[in-house]
Amino acid sequence: MPSADWIAAEDARARLGVRPQTLYAYVSRGRVQVRPDPHDPRRSLYRAADITALTQRKSRSRKVSDVAAGAIAWGEPVLASSITTVAGGRLFYRGRDAIKLAETETLEAVARLLRGGHGAALKRTERPASPHAPDMRSRAFLALAQRAGIDPPAKGRAALALAVEAATLLDVLTDAIAGEVGGGAIHNRLAMAWGLGPGGPGADLIRRTLVLVADHELNASAFSARVAASTGASLSACALAGIATLSGPRHGGATQAVQTLAAEATQQGPRQAIANRLVEDRALPGFGHPLYPDDDPRAAALLDRLTLPADLAALQQAVRAVTGLAPNVDFALVAISQGLKLPADAPFALFTVARCAGWIAHAIEQGQSDSLIRPRARYVGPEPEFA
Repeated sequence: MPSADWIAAEDARARLGVRPQTLYAYVSRGRVQVRPDPHDPRRSLYRAADITALTQRKSRSRKVSDVAAGAIAWGEPVLASSITTVAGGRLFYRGRDAIKLAETETLEAVARLLRGGHGAALKRTERPASPHAPDMRSRAFLALAQRAGIDPPAKGRAALALAVEAATLLDVLTDAIAGEVGGGAIHNRLAMAWGLGPGGPGADLIRRTLVLVADHELNASAFSARVAASTGASLSACALAGIATLSGPRHGGATQAVQTLAAEATQQGPRQAIANRLVEDRALPGFGHPLYPDDDPRAAALLDRLTLPADLAALQQAVRAVTGLAPNVDFALVAISQGLKLPADAPFALFTVARCAGWIAHAIEQGQSDSLIRPRARYVGPEPEFA
């Protein structure tokens, strides 16, 4: 029988009042520790103290400062926005279903939609050569940094001028990823840079990916872009803030963690790799998402268009069987890159180009609000010396 410190899944779910997928999501995010049942290794036990803490957090009445602090971490919205929302397990760009948009639209069209623009595309052709660097990530940082150093502040600029700058900024970033200045649709330019023919199935899958990753509400990088925009910074400076935040292992860098898990599964076998991580209280990157209790619709829409490499297919099936978690968009980015035989850093490159459309939209919207994002700190340091 389980001890008082560790409880079975049925008891844990009953105390929390959640479904199995939600319990597994808590585990994958490190909020609940789990270990194998010593009497039945096919079952897992969950730390009772973690379940109690979650239950109390859900039920207790909190002070304003506590509510505000909690809102920073997967809490209630802290900023009003008309750009993107997740509702009913689906993703919407300005009220339009992102999955449906991915059937027909390009990243450029969705970028205009996100920033509230309509009509014909606006693009400048005067663009510098792509920065010289050995990898796509470095070139992306360099390109945005170079623009951020010379572009004027966004505050006080006319809407048309910002629209032209926004379209050009996407081109500049695409040039950096592709390694050369080019023309045509962004997905075709990336496809050609990565050895795929323009207009083919591979290019179309890249197009769908770019559309579905373009924005995702107030994620960490979008919030960073908005903070920069609230000071009046240029669009390129806001995008630079966005990519700096995206690079972290808990955001766009999560695709590298997915690749590590996939390598472990190949070496040890999927179920053993999963078991090792659960026993060591380590997450399963690429699976589950706090905003989608069931399936991440972006991942499902993309994986439906791809024949998974055998090792990733085996990993997906094993994770579903053991934890009930479905793949998220990080797993899909890795699967697409492997399936299309793209460069090793293509998952981050795809994420960066696509999400830049969202950063720009959030920067423009924040600039229109004319308010500075400047939260107060809840000071917990030494007592001030009023001498």
